[in-house]
Amino acid sequence: MRIFDPHIHCISRTTDDYEKMRGAGVRAVIEPAFWVGQPRLNLGAFEHYFQWLLGFERFRASQFGIRHFSAIGLNAKEANNEKLADEVMEVLPIYLNKEGVVAVGEIGFDDQTKLEEKYLSLQLELALKYDLPVIIHSPHRDKKEGIRRTIDIIRDVGVPDDNIVMDHNNEETLPLVKETDMWAGHTIYPMTKMDAHRMVALIEKYGTDKMIVNSSADWGVSDPLSTRKTLDLLREKGFDDDALDKIFWRNPVEAFAKSGQFDPETIGDDFKVDQSELYLGNSVLRGQTPKTT
Repeated sequence: MRIFDPHIHCISRTTDDYEKMRGAGVRAVIEPAFWVGQPRLNLGAFEHYFQWLLGFERFRASQFGIRHFSAIGLNAKEANNEKLADEVMEVLPIYLNKEGVVAVGEIGFDDQTKLEEKYLSLQLELALKYDLPVIIHSPHRDKKEGIRRTIDIIRDVGVPDDNIVMDHNNEETLPLVKETDMWAGHTIYPMTKMDAHRMVALIEKYGTDKMIVNSSADWGVSDPLSTRKTLDLLREKGFDDDALDKIFWRNPVEAFAKSGQFDPETIGDDFKVDQSELYLGNSVLRGQTPKTT
């Protein structure tokens, strides 16, 4: 089965993870810009990060047979540094025009402050201007109210529901999203979000329409194979290949193809891998024999 993981932070993962992901069926990923664990001190730190996502990380994934796309945005946590946030907003249009950028994101709420609301609105306006999908980060605390507020702001700005992926849903918030025409994202992540068994129960209750599953694997305790493990559990529960392909491939492809950054008919095709290739003189190898396919 092909898997498209539409929310994973590959910059935090090892090349071993890429090899395992490829072996598990992962053929494409989206890496949203996010909080890196400590506050960035200046605009240059953001730009270096954005350039890494669009440059070396895209190359690194390709060296293991995985297509890598990005979402670019100012994350909710760092939106509370107004001076720096304003500087980031000035350069975001440069990066939203780059090859491989399929969405604005991940953006939304953390502590649900006024500044977070301000920059959420401004970035939704950018998504409208550049006709890009949006990956919404729903808050860890008071999640239901945060999603309610987010939906209200989306309505005020006027971004079409079909351009929104409302991510990190759970049993409490999914009914709110299902009242809209937005894509419902679910993160299989230990302890703080969903697990595979809870995800199966939600799909059994709500079906496969506009349902998306991702790993959000990052520098925390997380699993880049959680999408595959959820797929396998759904199969054990009786879901057929068509339903699995819809959840783990066709839904994310449809949600993000409107960016124009890939052809939905060919994105799942294998492509030539030559690990002797270099990126700005750098290789993914450290003494290993290059693999080619």
